[in-house]
Amino acid sequence: MSDRRPIVAGNWKLNLDHVEAVHHVTELGMRLRSMDVAALDAVVVPPFTDLRSVSSVIEAEKLELGLGAQHVSEFDRGAYTGEVSASMLGRLGVTIVLVGHSERRSHFNMDDATVARTAAAALRGGLTPMVCVGESEPERADGATDEVLARQLGAVLAELDGIDAERICVAYEPIWAIGTGTAATPEDAGSACAHLRKLAEQHLGEGAARLRILYGGSVGEDNAGELVAPDDVDGLLVGGASLTPSTFAAVLDAVADCYRSSRRSPRR
Repeated sequence: MSDRRPIVAGNWKLNLDHVEAVHHVTELGMRLRSMDVAALDAVVVPPFTDLRSVSSVIEAEKLELGLGAQHVSEFDRGAYTGEVSASMLGRLGVTIVLVGHSERRSHFNMDDATVARTAAAALRGGLTPMVCVGESEPERADGATDEVLARQLGAVLAELDGIDAERICVAYEPIWAIGTGTAATPEDAGSACAHLRKLAEQHLGEGAARLRILYGGSVGEDNAGELVAPDDVDGLLVGGASLTPSTFAAVLDAVADCYRSSRRSPRR
């Protein structure tokens, strides 16, 4: 059984302004107080404009929630209008950041090299990059899933040569499952995450056993527990289901219940 501590991160995407965010996190925090989710790291990932407000609620209420950001610049400082650096995020209490989400790749033209440089920038700024990888429906149909994952993950790990595996994490998000209502099966998720771990061995060696690999794509309270049951799936990156406190709390509870059972054994 794995001793990697699971992560469940809720990516709000372009939703909830800072006022809505305060209400959301306050309600989520109230629900978490009556739940046993000590076995996992729960993280919320709001838009940039919400970060300070959410950070203040987490600190004031002493909530067991981590704070993530949806993107970070590959640059540390300079004339890059509209960009936000890792050090800026760190000052707001952010500890983890999504890097190379499929929507950043497709809508904002992030290629593999840019994703790799961005992951390196996150590390320089003291953040944990959650590197997102995944294949499209045409790539899946062509049997190219393994090739796509090897290219995307390989580019990042080559840039981060010698990195401690516990300083990063990876999220497998098959593009064909994001927001479609069609989630991968637990077998699909387990197989892809196992493949990613095998690929990581080429750069991390035995350290790949410590790399946390998440699944994301049409995750909900009904399938969360099943999706983290495979040994190589170390948590979830949740989209739409994270926008409602009660639903996200139910996802957290389902994952924690899986780890409370004999199926999984997380590191404390």
